[in-house]
Amino acid sequence: MKSIVLAAAFVLSASSIAGAADDAGLVNDYPTAARADYVLGCMATNNQTRQALDNCSCSVDVIASILPYDKYVEAETVLSVRQGVGAQSRAFNATKSFDDMVANLRRAQAEAEIRCFH
Repeated sequence: MKSIVLAAAFVLSASSIAGAADDAGLVNDYPTAARADYVLGCMATNNQTRQALDNCSCSVDVIASILPYDKYVEAETVLSVRQGVGAQSRAFNATKSFDDMVANLRRAQAEAEIRCFH
């Protein structure tokens, strides 16, 4: 149970830091490595073609224009923990604020899908 509380505190404290980053004008500051990681994963699911490279690069750019990097990391963290098993995973599946984080990422991904893959 202690690890659940610590993990939740980490994600929620990252949310507080996010507000400060927004105020400092650091919105959408996705590191190159994070963009490259996204593109590589996207290409792996889209046949590794030149068209996939263009679409996936567009997709991460759209997501970055909608969702600040810290919010992206939070949502990806929640999704990662939810894939686990046990009490920690169940706690992350039953928390509304985590649902909201993931929903924001899903909306950004849907927008990217519309703009870049159709």
